[in-house]
Amino acid sequence: MSWNLFLDDERHPVDPDRWVVCRSSDEAITQCLIRDEFPAEIAFDHDLGGADTSMYFIHWMIAMHYDGDMHMTTPIVYTVHSQNPIGARNIQGIMEGWIQDVFGG
Repeated sequence: MSWNLFLDDERHPVDPDRWVVCRSSDEAITQCLIRDEFPAEIAFDHDLGGADTSMYFIHWMIAMHYDGDMHMTTPIVYTVHSQNPIGARNIQGIMEGWIQDVFGG
């Protein structure tokens, strides 16, 4: 069963019925573990309050995938709505690299 993640500490999705809203990396990790799968789609903010950023969650997903604990079976569709341009580029770069490494292209 696929699900969609909206990861942002402040904003709300336009269509809330379509998203599981998580306000921190830890909440997003918990949702993945409960569901035993990565989201099919993720809407990322970068800065999640304090020292938390979406990069923590992304690195966790990548580690889970390469350790064999959870797999990305199809490329994750993602968008970045962060107002932090450097953070947004970091999210895009690491997500694209991971997707390309797993699926080629």
